[in-house]
Amino acid sequence: MLFRRLVLALVAALLALGLPACKRGGPSGPGVVRLGYFANLAHAQAVLGVASGDFARAVAPATLETTVFNAGPSLVEALFAGQIDVGYVGPGPAISAHARSRGQGIRVVAGAATNGVIVVARKGSGIAKLEDLDGKKLATPQLGNTQDVSARHFVKGAELVPIANAEQGAMLARGEIDAAWVPEPWGERLVREHEATIVAEEKDLWPSKRFALAVVVTTPDFLAAHPEQLKHVLEVHRAWTKKLAADPQAQVPALGAALFALTQKKLPDGVLATAIGRIGFDDALDPPTFSAYAAWTHDLGFDRRRTDTSDLFARVETP
Repeated sequence: MLFRRLVLALVAALLALGLPACKRGGPSGPGVVRLGYFANLAHAQAVLGVASGDFARAVAPATLETTVFNAGPSLVEALFAGQIDVGYVGPGPAISAHARSRGQGIRVVAGAATNGVIVVARKGSGIAKLEDLDGKKLATPQLGNTQDVSARHFVKGAELVPIANAEQGAMLARGEIDAAWVPEPWGERLVREHEATIVAEEKDLWPSKRFALAVVVTTPDFLAAHPEQLKHVLEVHRAWTKKLAADPQAQVPALGAALFALTQKKLPDGVLATAIGRIGFDDALDPPTFSAYAAWTHDLGFDRRRTDTSDLFARVETP
């Protein structure tokens, strides 16, 4: 059962909720600020803010420590275990974390990105539309992550296979998977490197043509104990959000260099320029997206009860 599998993955992390992780610093703030994010375009503010040194300067004299994750559930485990203080994650894992901690473990403090997810199919798979995925092997980044939840909601007849983004290309080339529900720039990489074809953009499946892809989260403890440090982090986040929203193409060279530094893989020419056009950058909170995902995670068996997300948000204002 999906609920059992996800609970087993998170149970150890939940045990850490009672630990005083945020007390490691003094009254002036923590000695270390730990930031978690992914090496993808949905977390462009984190990628650029870390690479430029902006986050490190903002939290000084505290030390910035960063961890790169593949998908949301593992980042949530780290947040609950006190291994990170602030993270970028999708709505699906944030909602599951909120439910499993009974509203005590996580808060969404800012929006980050919208849309930016595509469904691609292996060349020669015969998949031209979502209905053709019936009976096919469809990869998602991780069980219970945001793309996994969406794929399970929108596609009922496919065999879903959780596979890390970086491993999907090789499996697609070997015919071990038929398609992938994937965030950018991984989707466009599959198109350029493996001649995958785009079957759909997820945004077109939403009535509003818009959904939250990534948000910034923290714990209630860190929010209460270190509000100034959190504000410093969000000032950098919002500065990069404005730059990305105003002129995303201007940020492509720096993004390419930063992603290469994280993955040691150079993206094919044109990948970032194309992929970034599918993403919106916005720091606004988006409760409707969370309401939808709360219903889906319950319907899919990830959560026993439909989660009330009304107290999940704690927008932090910055100058």
